[in-house]
Order: sequence, then C-alpha cells, then structure tokens
Amino acid sequence: MNKENATQLHAPARHFSVLLSPTPRGARLARLLATEWLRTWDLPYGVADRAAHVVAELGANAATHGRVTGRAFRLALLARSDMLRIEVTDTRGDDLPRRQPPTPDTESGRGLLLVEALADRWGVELGPAPRKTVWAELDLTPAPHSPEPGAVCSGGPGALPKEPREGKKPHQTPPLPPTAPAHSHE
Repeated sequence: MNKENATQLHAPARHFSVLLSPTPRGARLARLLATEWLRTWDLPYGVADRAAHVVAELGANAATHGRVTGRAFRLALLARSDMLRIEVTDTRGDDLPRRQPPTPDTESGRGLLLVEALADRWGVELGPAPRKTVWAELDLTPAPHSPEPGAVCSGGPGALPKEPREGKKPHQTPPLPPTAPAHSHE
C-alpha cells in the first residue's frame, strides 16, 4: 500500500466562527454556541466557564453598542495549545469600547470590567472599515502560583479567616422541624 495515499486522521479544527444578529437573542446564542463548542475540547478547569462569561459580555456589547440595522456581528473562537482567543467583530468601528467605573446605582456598564477580570489579556483592533474587533485571551497553561484543580488549599492571599469575624456567626443549615408522631388506626 502506498503510504502517500493512505487516509490520515487530522486533529479536529480548533477554530469556530459564526455570524449572529445584533440583538439580545444573538448575544445569547453566541454564549450558547461558544459553550457547546468549548465542551468538545479538553480545557483546563474553569477556562470554559470564564470563556462563556467573556463571550456573553462581548456579545451583549456588540448587540447593544455595536448594533447597526441589517449588519451582523461575528463571534470567533480560536483554541491553541497554550491560549484561547475570543473575538467579537461588529460594524461600529467609530464607537470604541471604554472601560468606565460604573456608579453603584447603574444597571449596566460593568461588562468590560468583567472581561478584564476574567481574561488574561484583552483589547480592540480596528478595521477593515467600518469594523472593530474586541478580543480577549485566556491562558490554557496554569500560572506557576496556581494550584492544581482539586488541590486542597489553605491560607495565603484571599483565604477565608480561620475564626469567624467578630459579631458574625458561621453559616449553618437551619435545624429540621420536629416530626409529628405517627397516628395509629386502632
């Protein structure tokens, strides 16, 4: 048998791209499609959840701030061995995203703060006119200081205090109500 003509199995493509309507339904569909695509890959613990949140925020921004009637936005996902890249492209290159601290009483304006908190890097690329692409990258290799998934951790930055804070009691499950005695039919 000729080895050059032999059928070869190729690794599945690690790229996903779709056009969606710039509506709340399109933003929701972006998150659902990304979640399903990410489930097919063996990603490190927590990456798929973080990525789904980033897609949700960028999709919502494209549907809210990047909306142009009759023009779709594009969601693209690219998984490499060391990084997952999320791109959302819309046709409002004239309206660049700006991270602004929201006031406590506003109901919106926190999307890019969430993206910044969840992604390892993010940014904006212009072009071709009239488009812009907001992208975010999530590292797939654990940071040197990150514990392995499932590892038992204690102490260190962000750890819970060993003793309850003054004036606060630890959260406990409320007691069950007493059971009524069974009635006999005698």
